[in-house]
Amino acid sequence: MRIALSLLLLLSPLFAHANDPSSYAEPDKVRIADLGLDLRVDFDKKELAGRADLRLSWLDPAHRVLVLDTRALRIEKVLGKSGDGVWRRLKFELAANDPIFGSKLSIAMRRPYEVVRIRYRTSPQASGLQWLDPAMTAGGKHPFLFSQSQAIHARSWVPLQDTPSVRFTYSAHVRTPASLIALMSADNDPAAARDGDYVFRMPQAIPSYLLALAVGDLRFAPLSERAGVWAEPSMLAAAASEFVDTETMIQTAESLYGPYRWGRYDLLVLPPSFPFGGMENPRLTFATPTVIVGDRSLVSLVAHELAHSWSGNLVTNASWKDMWLNEGFTSYVENRLVEAVFGVEQAQMENVISQYGLQQDLATLAKGDQLLALAPLAGRDPDEALTDVPYVKGAWFLSFLEQRFGRERFDGFLRGYFDHFAFQSISSDDFRAYLNTHLLAAAPDVASAAEIDAWLTQPGIPKFASAAHSARFAAVDSAVARWLKRRIAANEIDTAKWSTQEWVHFIEKLPKKLPAKRLLELDDAFGFTGSANGEIAQRWYPLAERSGYFEARPAMASFLKRIGRRKLIMPTYEALAASKDGKAFAQRVFATARAGYHPITVGSVEAVLGKPGK
Repeated sequence: MRIALSLLLLLSPLFAHANDPSSYAEPDKVRIADLGLDLRVDFDKKELAGRADLRLSWLDPAHRVLVLDTRALRIEKVLGKSGDGVWRRLKFELAANDPIFGSKLSIAMRRPYEVVRIRYRTSPQASGLQWLDPAMTAGGKHPFLFSQSQAIHARSWVPLQDTPSVRFTYSAHVRTPASLIALMSADNDPAAARDGDYVFRMPQAIPSYLLALAVGDLRFAPLSERAGVWAEPSMLAAAASEFVDTETMIQTAESLYGPYRWGRYDLLVLPPSFPFGGMENPRLTFATPTVIVGDRSLVSLVAHELAHSWSGNLVTNASWKDMWLNEGFTSYVENRLVEAVFGVEQAQMENVISQYGLQQDLATLAKGDQLLALAPLAGRDPDEALTDVPYVKGAWFLSFLEQRFGRERFDGFLRGYFDHFAFQSISSDDFRAYLNTHLLAAAPDVASAAEIDAWLTQPGIPKFASAAHSARFAAVDSAVARWLKRRIAANEIDTAKWSTQEWVHFIEKLPKKLPAKRLLELDDAFGFTGSANGEIAQRWYPLAERSGYFEARPAMASFLKRIGRRKLIMPTYEALAASKDGKAFAQRVFATARAGYHPITVGSVEAVLGKPGK
């Protein structure tokens, strides 16, 4: 069998990105083109059981071994089928487990089979699945299951090529208890019968980290003809009210960057143990309930996950060392959507907060981790690259280009970029080549190669970068300064019209430590301790701990037990771990909270507190 020259030219970028150190796969030889799943959800055993059918595209017809990524999967049987339609049993070898990358599955064959079928079961400890008992849900009556495949956790519930350089279509048949509904990052039907038997299809090719499944007692509320929200019944009305601007965001994004190419855009509100703010699973964003605070002040999360429909889902980083191509572009687009829908002032405030957080992050990061274009993550868990750098420094870089070239010209560049690389996985080198050709070449004096290098390949923030500014924060800064100098009491500060962003900035502008009696004054005036707003709580509790304000500890413990979102709880665990007494307190809280945390969150907390018994 020969590959036509035109096909080789089309596939040439794929060969260039075939070497992903986070995957055992060999996509330069063979690639998954389509995945067919048939799974049964067993809440008693906490396992998925069934099969995965992999339709293969052989780039090297002489190759005879299919290498896949797995983690803690029980492989029961492997079969192969070619043109004659006969299934033949294939030999396979499952290598020893690597604590980061799992086990390499090697399947030997005498011919390049068109389809390989793998019968398997997941482990109850699958790192990409969280099984929740009824007591850990909002309703308290039914169990709940959800997946989190990014970065390399898809391999813990499906045997596949777990690298963003490989894209595939998929279908699935999922059987659940009849009282529950299953949803996937696919064509969910809001009108589907609740019968425990569900079929899905994703016709657009996606990478493995966007493979998603959720099962629970869920209801649907429409937000527009093509958008809606899924949630447990008790959360549905509040979620629909909070996300009411979703269709406006979609239309704004389309006006800037081209058509939305994924059909529906729905949101699924997960239980509080979800480890992230959101996950951009195509057609079904997973969202934390911590953004539902009643005033729509935190729905920039929706703007972020929606923006991934262009940056990340449509144009994808080929490996996790170039995560900024996903997250930096998305953070930039998010801010543009916030500006268009909620106003310039809110966009400015969120930029200031993000850049402040980045500066705090940079102070703790090794120089090599401060780059946008990272070195290959050989031997490293790609979750370690999940810092503020790819998000905020990446967005800051794109804002720099916008400032230099003008918004209208830069918008046209981005729209062309999304069109040019649609449904492809690319590297920082690919982006830079496109940037040189389509933006820099026509105006070489506007931004120099040295300036681009400073953003992409140098640590820190370039000295020539312009920092974000907010006029509304200037008033907050004045209030903080006057209160610190005791020129005004806390209860005399005019906070009646403050947004979440202004409260966040207020706390961030306070010293790292204060006398406990001064925190008591703030608490009496503003009720920070016990706040239902996670953005406030994640900043207040570390300050309280550093300042010896131990009156906050009971509410702090309740917060850590109730919330599993890493961004919100890790600053408090880190502050507690700084003292012997605080660490002991944190370990007691964690022992109680652990069962409600996602495995990803458990790993993060254990990295700070140590594993039990050590």
